[in-house]
Amino acid sequence: MNDLNKITEAIIGAAIHVHQRLGPGLLETAYRKCLAYELRQRDLEVVEEQPIPVVYDEVHLECGFRADLLVNKRVVVELKAKSAIHPVDKAQTLSHLRLMKLQVGLLINFHEVKLVDGLHRIVNDFEDAE
Repeated sequence: MNDLNKITEAIIGAAIHVHQRLGPGLLETAYRKCLAYELRQRDLEVVEEQPIPVVYDEVHLECGFRADLLVNKRVVVELKAKSAIHPVDKAQTLSHLRLMKLQVGLLINFHEVKLVDGLHRIVNDFEDAE
């Protein structure tokens, strides 16, 4: 878990840096591009709009969802730019973690005046967790 903590700390630090420079009020896509850039500057592997397949018995959807960012193949980052985070946003992040069989995700709302108020760590306690 220590590695996951280091990755999430780096993501949060980068998100704070982006928020300090841009402030609230932009579109989610602007924050995604800038955060991805900032994470790559910190030598992290970043995939933007990672397709998430949905498999249900014989039903296979190659791209049921897209994760905003996948960092180091271990942490899902969902970005929002809206007045408030709703329970459905947290549920969506948790669904992404379950479908990808990952343990930790971050839900970040850039619309907050202080970004710390928009940070949410989501944990999937699936049985294969490290």
